[in-house]
Amino acid sequence: MARLRVLLAEDDILLREGMAGLLERSGFEIVAQTGDGAWILPMVRELTPDLVVTDIRMPPTHTTEGLVAAREIREEFPEIGILVLSAHAEVEHAMDLLATGQRIGYLLKNRVTDVEEFIETLERIVKGGSVMDPALVQELVTARRRNDPLGELSPREREVLELMAEGRSNAGIARRLWVTEGTVEKHVRHVLAKLSLPETDDDHRRVLAVVTFLDSR
Repeated sequence: MARLRVLLAEDDILLREGMAGLLERSGFEIVAQTGDGAWILPMVRELTPDLVVTDIRMPPTHTTEGLVAAREIREEFPEIGILVLSAHAEVEHAMDLLATGQRIGYLLKNRVTDVEEFIETLERIVKGGSVMDPALVQELVTARRRNDPLGELSPREREVLELMAEGRSNAGIARRLWVTEGTVEKHVRHVLAKLSLPETDDDHRRVLAVVTFLDSR
């Protein structure tokens, strides 16, 4: 099997050289290295590697050079794998990158502690997989909970709200869930309270609750 050809883009020369040595010992071929974001795309065009490993923040501005290069590579060379390394969990950048499709990955530098796992990650990306750092996944889950108006509802309360959205009365919900109508009324009160809906007549609050449910889907 031919060795996978890798282009490394990282302005920290010690990190870059260390990674190059690690990859070469693991059977990869390093076709080029650069510490300048402006050179990434020209090198890719010339060498067409199998994989590009790049930092996000690189010279000349140390902002998003690596990310911009990753987007350009994806547009021109969708068959090339891309792994972006970052010092910080930047959810917006990660999601923007992962939305570009397959053969893409985003890892935090300080979490790359297992050599075998790192090599497997690179191979998985080249084969068409997508990889997201677990820390980013946790941040996304936390952000979703923070922004989700239904986040405080229990599974049963969500179920009751979904049935409300179908237009069912409390009696209809009770029959569907095989519980008493009184139990449903209690769940409905909890739903309305947790959604912080204004104290108006119950029918109007039910409509507002349904609207909230539909908006969150």
